[in-house]
Amino acid sequence: MPCVRTVLGLLGALAACGAVAFLGYCVYFDRKRRGDPVFRRRLRDKRRAQQQKAEGRGAQLWDPAKNKKLQELFLQEVQMGQLWLSRGEHQLGVEHLSNALLVCGQPQELLKVFKHTLPPQVFEMLLHEIPLICQQFEADMNEQKYLEDDRD
Repeated sequence: MPCVRTVLGLLGALAACGAVAFLGYCVYFDRKRRGDPVFRRRLRDKRRAQQQKAEGRGAQLWDPAKNKKLQELFLQEVQMGQLWLSRGEHQLGVEHLSNALLVCGQPQELLKVFKHTLPPQVFEMLLHEIPLICQQFEADMNEQKYLEDDRD
């Protein structure tokens, strides 16, 4: 039994030394990394880019001219959707209503309204159309972002 205790004590001491060595290694390289002027410059540039991106999004969201245009687009799409639905062209009506959902500020509330006002089969068509419209919108946004990055 004394031999087992000695081996366990030795293993415990080795584990403690290994843990201290690993922590020392981490601290050493973290200080070295943080003290590097290139690292600091990259970090500063990254933070500035994120801040400018956030400011750009904020300006884009609260631009009254764009909000007015979005409201007009929303109303136009809803009216076109209603017009096509009244003519019996359900697919075209659903397409316009899904576009209205895309530019709507509160799409969940609008979906609730559509659920109560649209016939069930048209509402189901609308629910199936939403993911397709969202994918198309994301593709368009990525293309627009790509074009803006090329200009810079």
